[in-house]
Amino acid sequence: MTEAATGETTEETLAIEFADLRPALEAVLMVADEPLAAESLASAVGHPTAAVIDALQALAAEYTEQGRGFDLRNVAGGWRFYTREEYAAVVEGFVLEGQQARLTQAALETLAVVAYKQPVSRARVSAIRGVNVDGVMRTLLTRGLVEEAGQDHETGANLYRTTGYFLERIGITDLGDLPELAPYLPDLADMEEELTEQVSQEALAAQPEEGAANGSDSDDAAESQA
Repeated sequence: MTEAATGETTEETLAIEFADLRPALEAVLMVADEPLAAESLASAVGHPTAAVIDALQALAAEYTEQGRGFDLRNVAGGWRFYTREEYAAVVEGFVLEGQQARLTQAALETLAVVAYKQPVSRARVSAIRGVNVDGVMRTLLTRGLVEEAGQDHETGANLYRTTGYFLERIGITDLGDLPELAPYLPDLADMEEELTEQVSQEALAAQPEEGAANGSDSDDAAESQA
């Protein structure tokens, strides 16, 4: 193959790869709960940061030109979808109407975990419930029942807690007035107990190995002294 032909093939390959860049960025941004830096997006889609920034700017211009109900903005160093200002009233009406709708059983159980274990991370809630709770947590956030409460110092994960609106909806003035968990959600209490027991067992199982390792070190030291 000639050098010219090789160059043409490379350009065609790059063109195909970059044709998939915009849809890939849209897919990632669609599930983002917070603004994402261009570097994070570049890592997620496997493209150079400069190319990702160009694609993001092109998408933002395209949404504005087409008059979409949302736009793509770079705010505080991160990219995220936002409702276009002229449609804010429509979204507000939808959200307020949704707040009056009944929560699903999955949402109620997830809300209960947050209420009794707050502040708590999504990963912890998922571990207790045994299922992925990302979608349910977004619903609870949208309805104003939970909110972010800082980050975990060890993992950096976002923590969540219930809101004043949550207290208002269930008719109490303080979290201390929450009823005992077990009588109302026995399955949830059992799951938490099993999870705690599992973690304890794993910790105990690791101890003999550490002890054996320490014992070997001691024996080696004794032999050296001899």
